[in-house]
Amino acid sequence: MSLSDFPRYPLTFGPSPIHPLKRLSEHLGGAAIWAKREDCNSGLAFGGNKTRKLEYLVPDALAQGATHLVTIGGVQSNHTRQVAAVAASLGLGAKLVQESWVDWPDAVNDRVGNILLSRIMGADVELVDAGFGIAFTDLQSKESWENALEEIRAAGGTPYAIPAGASDHPLGGLGFANWADEVRRQEEQLGVFFDTVVVCSVTGSTHAGMIAGFAGQDRPRRVLGIDASAKIDETRAQVEKIARATAATIGLGRELRDDEITVLEGWAGEYYGIPVQSTLDAIRLTGRLEGVILDPVYEGKSMAALIDLVRSNDIPRTSNVLYAHLGGQLALNAYSALFKS
Repeated sequence: MSLSDFPRYPLTFGPSPIHPLKRLSEHLGGAAIWAKREDCNSGLAFGGNKTRKLEYLVPDALAQGATHLVTIGGVQSNHTRQVAAVAASLGLGAKLVQESWVDWPDAVNDRVGNILLSRIMGADVELVDAGFGIAFTDLQSKESWENALEEIRAAGGTPYAIPAGASDHPLGGLGFANWADEVRRQEEQLGVFFDTVVVCSVTGSTHAGMIAGFAGQDRPRRVLGIDASAKIDETRAQVEKIARATAATIGLGRELRDDEITVLEGWAGEYYGIPVQSTLDAIRLTGRLEGVILDPVYEGKSMAALIDLVRSNDIPRTSNVLYAHLGGQLALNAYSALFKS
């Protein structure tokens, strides 16, 4: 099979925009940096990278007669907010298990940002005291997850289970395999080749889908995943598993090479969801030079890596870099104490 054989339910405006970050590029004095904006890819609750993934999960959910989308994430999960938006747009119910993945002492953490929007959109939000985990297999032992599914079945509904980040799902990598093809078409229109792509990597399928999609283009392109999980071994294993599975699913016709799967550590800090100084510096620099807003959990960390890699010339001065903005800004309200001045 090829990617075009899989049904896709359009949830986005079309290709997400690409634009140059000219002032940031000039400030760093190295490679030319561009951004591809998944944070403005849809009219559904501010969009984001998970909306693109859900375009391939929705046909499967509808084919199974789902009445509810059920998923899991942290209190300030971008993913659960996007699932709530998609469910509302389809006339389905949304059950969100929101776990305490981030030990963050903001007094309004569970009342602002992503979780606020999920409640506005009518999702059934359940707060659960449970720690951070990456793989969908972790869910099988989570009582709260099983209870959420059984609750819907007991009421006569049909739940459709979506893992954290829509990642460890047979169709989870397809959205960003399609993104890679979209980039190829936009490169032709722009007259530029992006030899380096920088993307945040946690639950894995955004980065993994890109790897699988770009592998079929046979061009000298690096796809650099920046770990923000602070569980680097788990993230690398997850990305590799999903990338190889996605490549097989879309009919790549060969095994992925090890050098096509790159996850870099050094910018996550010690804990998922907790910004470090380089995160905050990257957020402020990008905001003040470009008017582009990043978040402290994902984009701030991948931008911090991009900045360091350009400054150190690990990304050469001759490069055209595509920065994948995945759309996590709504969580900023829960981190407001960090930006008092």
